[in-house]
Amino acid sequence: MRLIGNFLWFILGGLVMGLAWWVAGIIAFITIIGIPWGKACFVFGKFAFFPFGSEAISRKELTGEEDIGTGPLGIIGNIVWFVFAGVWLAIGHLISALLNFMIIIGIPFGIQHLKLAGFALAPIGKTIVSKEVAQAARVANAESTIKNIRKGT
Repeated sequence: MRLIGNFLWFILGGLVMGLAWWVAGIIAFITIIGIPWGKACFVFGKFAFFPFGSEAISRKELTGEEDIGTGPLGIIGNIVWFVFAGVWLAIGHLISALLNFMIIIGIPFGIQHLKLAGFALAPIGKTIVSKEVAQAARVANAESTIKNIRKGT
């Protein structure tokens, strides 16, 4: 089912938006200072090509540890990203979503474009993993939280 979903997605907007992410990544790499944002563009570009079966998740939620992208520098990075590229990619995903909502078969794809529009606004600190890995990380975090609550910390 994921294969069929990804194939249809690729045709119904995934190709265009994946390329848009990669163009943003190339521009970021050309600026040299934008290399960290460029790396995120290529990760999310691949996700924009084939999103079904994968999920964007915070690296902090995945690993249980804060890193440079999930801390204060990540917030600053996402603000810079939002101003220079995020809003434009989000608009592209919103337009793609509206076009997909015009046909019945496109409704699930429009919903996926809306999710990607949200990620386009602040991708720093996130990574792409399979849905199963994301679910396992959430379960592990919930168990850890429950254990801490029971300990009284």
